[in-house]
Amino acid sequence: MLALDIRNVSKKYKNFELKDISFQLEKGYIMGFIGANGAGKTTTIKSILNLIHIDSGEVRILGKNLAEHELELKQEIGFAFGDVDFHNRSKVKTLTDVIKKFYKNWNDDTYYSYLRKFKLDENKKISELSTGMKVKYNLALALSHGAKLLILDEPTSGLDPVARDNLLEIFQELVGEGEISILFSTHITSDLEKCADFITFIENGQIVKSAEKEAFVETYRLLSGKESQLSEVKELLISYKKNSFGFTGLIHADDFDPASGINAAIPSLEEIMIYFAKKEDMYV
Repeated sequence: MLALDIRNVSKKYKNFELKDISFQLEKGYIMGFIGANGAGKTTTIKSILNLIHIDSGEVRILGKNLAEHELELKQEIGFAFGDVDFHNRSKVKTLTDVIKKFYKNWNDDTYYSYLRKFKLDENKKISELSTGMKVKYNLALALSHGAKLLILDEPTSGLDPVARDNLLEIFQELVGEGEISILFSTHITSDLEKCADFITFIENGQIVKSAEKEAFVETYRLLSGKESQLSEVKELLISYKKNSFGFTGLIHADDFDPASGINAAIPSLEEIMIYFAKKEDMYV
């Protein structure tokens, strides 16, 4: 079963347009959702959650149309954001007592098991929690009402490397039994290289590619060669940089001829994003 099925979603604003977005997330996996700031990640997430009215297309969650089953499906969705804005003066326990009333499948035993797992003190005020603890608290809330789809928008932003690594391990544990699926939007691509199964890349409101992680990076090659070799491939490159040694550039693997003598390597997710962004700078 597909946990998430986005079909031809479009949304037009005055200065930005989400254009015919389509991708699918299989149940029990983590999908990294990447793109530069302003590429359309947040607009896509708002469309998935029906927080904005899309112009066309369809969002299906766990096999059901969100527009037709919104109240039912939102019982199955959990959210975790990097910039959680809770009522800071409230104690964790007080806030939980309010939130749990909205969920018919809320389970106190599950909630307290996650508090112990995440080492959260429910008698602390929200203002006393670190950024990482706030994200873990949000996860505890989501998982305590039986959420099957977690939508994480920059959950590791602002965390130190140790805290980030700890959260990534938690995400991998959550999908381990195949019942929970995660859409993980972030600009910290190194996190996705550690934990994601699939990658979806959005640029200027359009999906560039959505694929299994290894297949995604294998689609591209990072070239490095002498400046005299640049003319041989310049028209085929997504973008390139000149340096004192010659040039480096990103190319689609299908467009690269290994017999050219130009060095080629598999790029990282970060390098793919950087060279796509540089393409915009080169052709504006």
